[in-house]
Amino acid sequence: MSAAVERRLALFRAARRIPAVSPRPAEPPGKAAAPEAAEGERAAGPGGSAEARPGGAAAAPVWARPLLLKVLLWAVLLALFAELELGLPYFVLSLLYWMYAGTRGPAERRRGELSAYSVFNPGCAAIAGTLTAEQLERELYYRPAAGR
Repeated sequence: MSAAVERRLALFRAARRIPAVSPRPAEPPGKAAAPEAAEGERAAGPGGSAEARPGGAAAAPVWARPLLLKVLLWAVLLALFAELELGLPYFVLSLLYWMYAGTRGPAERRRGELSAYSVFNPGCAAIAGTLTAEQLERELYYRPAAGR
């Protein structure tokens, strides 16, 4: 059964011209390790000072993770502003900042990454899982999918 599913998936990708999904997740921009650094890590091996890890980087201790430090700083500042009776404005302003910081412009998109809005993609290409008008019409009229 698995081979049949893989075969149909390959046909679907060929029909839609979607590149095959790589098994490893894409690294964020700026975080990709340099080839020389990766070779040095492989050369050190288990006996060397650098430990070979699948991600290519050593795991940081829990207390040194940037997200945890940011959340702790935010919580301490929230407690301070709550003591000054300004907790609600601090909370609302921080929510507005998170919404602003969480949105990325088109220039910040990774290479090959598509927008959720097809009008911003080259050739108005839709992302996988998008409900198209043709698909909705086909499902309303109970027609079989094209090519079946």
